[in-house]
Amino acid sequence: MEANIIKVGNSKGIIIPSKFLKLIGLSNKVSIDVKDNKLIIGPVEKNIRQNWNTLFAKANSKDDRDILIPDVFEDESFEDWTW
Repeated sequence: MEANIIKVGNSKGIIIPSKFLKLIGLSNKVSIDVKDNKLIIGPVEKNIRQNWNTLFAKANSKDDRDILIPDVFEDESFEDWTW
């Protein structure tokens, strides 16, 4: 597909058909990169730390101790340690 480059204020832009926007899940914000002399337009990645507060609170709750790393492993030996 070809698209015309149009003037938008001091910049330039293109019109992206709505069927393309729906197809790849683009909304109001996009990520734009340049690779091999081509523009790559994609969805903005979600904040990967978005739910960390909830997950840390769950990990620290009394109900969910199994997901934490144990202080001492079953096969751990303290014989070589000097106290």
